[in-house]
Amino acid sequence: MGEQVLSVTRWVNALLGKPTLQLYRALHIQAGNRAYPISNFFAMELIVFAFSIVFFLWLKRRLSVDRPGATQQCMEMFLTNPMGMGVKDLLDDIVGHGGERHLALMGSIGMFILLCNLLALIPGFMSPTAEVTVPLACSVVVFLYYNWRGIRHHGPLGYSKTLMGPVLAISPLMVLIETISHFARMLSLTVRLWANMMVSELIYMTFLALTMGLFVFAVHLNPVGYVSGVFPVGIPLALALFHVFEAILQAFIFTILAIIYLGLAVSEEH
Repeated sequence: MGEQVLSVTRWVNALLGKPTLQLYRALHIQAGNRAYPISNFFAMELIVFAFSIVFFLWLKRRLSVDRPGATQQCMEMFLTNPMGMGVKDLLDDIVGHGGERHLALMGSIGMFILLCNLLALIPGFMSPTAEVTVPLACSVVVFLYYNWRGIRHHGPLGYSKTLMGPVLAISPLMVLIETISHFARMLSLTVRLWANMMVSELIYMTFLALTMGLFVFAVHLNPVGYVSGVFPVGIPLALALFHVFEAILQAFIFTILAIIYLGLAVSEEH
């Protein structure tokens, strides 16, 4: 049985379904669902992408050095804050000199994951990061980026030496171990983000359905059952707050691990 097509996904397919099918045909790709060639998770990604463009274009026109607004200050906290947990703070601490050159990609991927994680809080939407394809794609981007930066920083020969270890006699074994370790990083980033967001979204939706069912059942038993309305309001609210915490935490973990891998790749100490 195929996945249930969300109403928002139907709307996205109504706008972009035909061009998508034409692109599939040009690339000789068989669409899994010809009626809705754009899947739920990809439709959610397109919405996040469109929202980000509109939001940051709107914010750009309102940036001010003398009188920064509340939105600008919140976004600046994402980059740098007194706790030292902003993206720029982490780059300065972990990568060190020249870390700001990586701010665009690391900041973008961190913001993208955060928005994707939070999307399930909107009724009728889902978190695209709860679909394994999206965390995998983000992990591949990080994997390619930090290796590319490592090669540019040390040169192909210098970077390859980082895989050999300090003892020449066991360098072939170290190359094998380090290569597996690098691919394990990509797997770890993927599974950690995907599993946590899938479980968080599943718990949120399951308990929301259960508490709403309990409310309807109580009302049918006794009109006084309306008092039980605190459950379908209170419990989902608590779970929503938990989902927000989980969304922020997983975006932070993914970002800081990506920065750590980048720092290791461009470090002078090997």
